[in-house]
Amino acid sequence: MKRLLLAVVLAFAPASAFAQAAAPAPAAAPAAAPTAAAPLPDADPALWVVRDADTTIYLFGTFHLLDGRPWFNDEVKTAFDSSNELVVEVLLPEDQAAQVQVMQPLIMRYAIDPQGRTISSRLTAEQNQKLNATLSRLGAPAGAFDRFEPWFLMLTLANAAAQQVGLNPQFGPETILRRAATERNIAQGELETIESQLQIFDNIPEADQLRGLREALDDGEELGRKLAPMLEAWSTGNAERLAEILNEDLTDDRALYDAIFTNRNANWARWIQARLARPGTVFMAVGAGHLAGRGSVQEQLRAMNIASARVPHAEAN
Repeated sequence: MKRLLLAVVLAFAPASAFAQAAAPAPAAAPAAAPTAAAPLPDADPALWVVRDADTTIYLFGTFHLLDGRPWFNDEVKTAFDSSNELVVEVLLPEDQAAQVQVMQPLIMRYAIDPQGRTISSRLTAEQNQKLNATLSRLGAPAGAFDRFEPWFLMLTLANAAAQQVGLNPQFGPETILRRAATERNIAQGELETIESQLQIFDNIPEADQLRGLREALDDGEELGRKLAPMLEAWSTGNAERLAEILNEDLTDDRALYDAIFTNRNANWARWIQARLARPGTVFMAVGAGHLAGRGSVQEQLRAMNIASARVPHAEAN
């Protein structure tokens, strides 16, 4: 269970929108004297392709929260520019205020505990003290999330911790790809709905939700350090290493792993199979955790006798 926070960061594209719809922005750090920022490393994330006689589908693994490092270049940009359709996990409004308007009624339906139980009643005194201290740092009053289910608070704390180390959905590939697709006026589609993703969180067993929340309270400030090797693996296109890190503990809980990854990957593989029946070129962008490790989209495709191939890295001239 130690990797549950990391799993949701990589497995759910709009996860940060869930949290932002009801959570305050992280408290700003004190202003420092301006210094010359070191350039961020150029990323070369992995890209795969599925083809038949008249259809090409690119499979691009994203890192949903990113720090502004360049990645939309080389073979990724070439593949996107050749595509006439972009498909992502979920289509959210690009405007943040519109996102909140869409999310709030769904959060009220799925994220509020239906039995009226409080978070504070399910935590120890020490854990409640940690929670209130964390909320204070985020500019929220004690008890602000007391009526929410543990998964929502876990997600909120994970999102805030990631943003405090410079990872932000505004730098994420989905945001950049959707903006580019809008500028090119190409079709945009989604594999899931925002409600179906909320239902996945809501259906996580309560014991697992509470373990994830306790992890967020114990290790939330270390999330940036824990994400660093995953970000390095993504940036270097090392899908095998990414799978090792992500799956280290989640594979011990088959039901949870299947809910977050395997079942959704199987649905997406069937989507690819159906899409191959129509001509065109599609750029499909999903969390990198879905394109690595046991039960990945590529593994599901192989079981359907559909081949996928890694696109070689090629720097643009």
